[in-house]
Amino acid sequence: MLSFGEELTGNDLKKWADWSIGFFYWSPSVSQVYAELKKLESLGLVNSRTVVEVGARGRRLYAITDTGTEALRDWSRDAKVEMPVLKHGVMLRLWMGHLLAPERLKMIVKDHIANLEHNANEARRHAEHSNDEPAWAFSRMSLRWADRHFQAEIRLAEQLLDDIDEAAQWFRDESETSDNGRVRPRHPGRWREAEESDDGTA
Repeated sequence: MLSFGEELTGNDLKKWADWSIGFFYWSPSVSQVYAELKKLESLGLVNSRTVVEVGARGRRLYAITDTGTEALRDWSRDAKVEMPVLKHGVMLRLWMGHLLAPERLKMIVKDHIANLEHNANEARRHAEHSNDEPAWAFSRMSLRWADRHFQAEIRLAEQLLDDIDEAAQWFRDESETSDNGRVRPRHPGRWREAEESDDGTA
């Protein structure tokens, strides 16, 4: 955020992160923001000054240094492109869908869709808020991508509503369970085949 040319407080940075990179990367806590600012200042990548206004507490404003701008540019240009880390709590619960009734799984997915719709609307709103600031051209582009990403996830989630019925039918017709409801696998240890395939031993 400091690379956009403004002096900002830690609270400013937190608020800006919430409505920008929070949609596609991460939104840190206030304590994390200030801890990172302290570290960056010690490295000479940002500097700060205290502004005292009449009748108000002093505010510490942070700005990126030339060294910080170059370091950020170098990282953005040269960092290895890696697969994003996906930690999808809803899919983890669906992966264990044999523990729940299909209707409960569908309720979970519908709640997920509602969350996605909210996030898509918020990303779209903040993208539109960027329309009159050319310095935010790439920020607006990223927020528009976030909106499309959420829309795509909504379509995937809607497909899951049908997929749950299909999975439940197969599980009901073909699987075996013990008296206490635990699954009895037809092919115990089958998961090892995937592991062996990955390391080339299959």
